Amino acid sequence: MAWSRRAKTGAKRGQRKGPGEALKKGTITARILVIEDNPTNLQLVVYLLQAFGHVASGTREGAEGIEMARHHRPDLILLDIHMPKMDGYEVAGRLRETPDCRHIPIVAVTALAMVGDREKLLTSGFDGYISKPIDPETFAAKVQDFLEAAAKADPVVHHPAEPPPAPFPVSDQRRKRAVLLFVDNTAANIHLARSQLEPQGYEILTATSALEGMALARRAKPDLIVSDVHMPHHDGYDFQSMVQADPELAQIPFVFLSSSVWSIREKETALTRGARKFISRPIEPEALVAELEACLPPAKEARKAQGSGS
Repeated sequence: MAWSRRAKTGAKRGQRKGPGEALKKGTITARILVIEDNPTNLQLVVYLLQAFGHVASGTREGAEGIEMARHHRPDLILLDIHMPKMDGYEVAGRLRETPDCRHIPIVAVTALAMVGDREKLLTSGFDGYISKPIDPETFAAKVQDFLEAAAKADPVVHHPAEPPPAPFPVSDQRRKRAVLLFVDNTAANIHLARSQLEPQGYEILTATSALEGMALARRAKPDLIVSDVHMPHHDGYDFQSMVQADPELAQIPFVFLSSSVWSIREKETALTRGARKFISRPIEPEALVAELEACLPPAKEARKAQGSGS
């Protein structure tokens, strides 16, 4: 049966849309294979692809990725470079030697930044690259660029009559490590926080405004509050002031997480006002977990103190 890469009228009825209503008319949806040895990065990439309407599967092993590509013949392969046993260059080379896979676009997802890295990728069988750390607000658009380029060369892809590959499974639920409240008016950032932190065992509460965040914080008494800076009506600094003025919330550590171009100036302002940290996006998932985890011990102690004093 023929499976078209291009959605005829955008998202179909009942089809899940990604953050920011990303599936618009003419958007290409595709089968995408992700080969990435880091489990956190793998889950993040697969989650973002699925959120934007793609059918995504993943593996942490290069050899398994080659077999999955041979069997499923995806429309695009996202491939990490530094992997044990078989690195991305070897995987790309073997795929290019495989008749069923040699025409599949391969995109490196890598933190390589040395002079000559791009040329090495292109001469090693890659069609391009996406830089790490991944920015959720631009990642889907970059993937679309590669899909559109491939669609122009081969607008319709013929797949065997078989079910699509199953999405990469979410890791088993772990014991809850802490309760984090995220306040951000951008849906993509909220989705990203959940995808990065819930698999690590955190309970994530979310609000889209300062007032909603205050109401939720009073009810839930989270271990840590994480807020964006730029929000309508009341910005992150207003929200921080509200939290600090509330006796029941004032001892909860407050962290800013922002992708603002004024991060350096805003970081100084935030820390002066009493924020525990100011974290700039984009940031690798493991680095984000480490930054937030550093704030949690005092957060938990403060919560215990509040409980004993009531």
